[in-house]
Amino acid sequence: MNKADKQLAAVVAEVTDPELRRPLGQMGMLRGAAVAGRAAQVLVALPSRDWPAAGHLEDAVATAACGIAGIETAVVEFTVMNEAEQTALRAQLIGDPAATAGTHEGHGHAEGRAVPFAQAGNKTRVLLVASGKGGVGKSSVTVNIAVALAQRGIRTAVIDADVWGFSIPRMLGVARPPTVIDQMVVPTEAYGVRCMSMGFFAREDQPVIWRGPMLHKALEQFLTDVFWDDPDCLLIDLPPGTGDISLSLAQFLPRSELLVVTTPQPAAQKVAQRAAHMASRVNLQVRAVIENMSWFCGDDGKRYELFGAGGGQALADELDVPLLGQVPLVQQLRSGGDVGKPITAEYPDSEAAGIFREMARLLCEEHLPTRRYNEGLKLL
Repeated sequence: MNKADKQLAAVVAEVTDPELRRPLGQMGMLRGAAVAGRAAQVLVALPSRDWPAAGHLEDAVATAACGIAGIETAVVEFTVMNEAEQTALRAQLIGDPAATAGTHEGHGHAEGRAVPFAQAGNKTRVLLVASGKGGVGKSSVTVNIAVALAQRGIRTAVIDADVWGFSIPRMLGVARPPTVIDQMVVPTEAYGVRCMSMGFFAREDQPVIWRGPMLHKALEQFLTDVFWDDPDCLLIDLPPGTGDISLSLAQFLPRSELLVVTTPQPAAQKVAQRAAHMASRVNLQVRAVIENMSWFCGDDGKRYELFGAGGGQALADELDVPLLGQVPLVQQLRSGGDVGKPITAEYPDSEAAGIFREMARLLCEEHLPTRRYNEGLKLL
């Protein structure tokens, strides 16, 4: 390889793949780089045939190559990693199943290894978003807080753990399924939020008829076989109530914190208490209450409390936690969820978007400081 070829290879090796968030050289994806006159030729190995970042990489590599003095055109070609190369890539990203079974060096459900977010020293903050009953807008709250966190530069991910009523992909506007590299799932991303959901594996009109052990295993895979890339914050949208999924997640993620979503009406508040009391029974910390559908503003500018008032504050007082925020009832919040345009991103000047941003700020800065653990402290 001559000097020009080496310079081209060095430049292209630093191009970052947006799915894996790693440079091509580090991932072993750069397979060839050559300069002929004023033209560059680059060969890139994609992790899979349907790699969603292929178009982006073609443009990014060509731009990087043409940024070198003397190069005017660039041709980018692709090949696909073979099975052995995919296995090596998976091992690099989340650990080698054969080498790490029974240790903390890797993770994967089939080998019975620990959930990475539960490991001592793991810096990801896990927030479980719960409600006692359905219909209170818990998933809308989850999505918009996630988007607001991402807007603050927080690396954010969401797991849609409501396997019966999955809705997160639709609310984020994610149309394509995640990609798979040697049984490692690379999650999809929208509005800066990575997500995983049963909705990627079942049609919207297809019921998920599973008993507890299957639910437990599916959640374990979502936590261990997905390349989450160490997010700063992981939000998990729980199904309503206090069933198998909530108990499994309490077991998988004993350090997680609970946000309870309710509406102002006393009936919803009383039911939401059960989710909070379940958390205390399994030693999860309830961190805050969020009240949704708090009021509706009419054309006359007057607030109408359609579902009553005070339920969120009453629940927060009973649990001795802060009321993180009150979200108004607005059409854009509902319609945005239906068509994959979260109000926090698409209508940033709206009152509701401002409230979600303020809740994200409070989560980061004030009421809810991130837990800190002493990595040197181990219980025998």
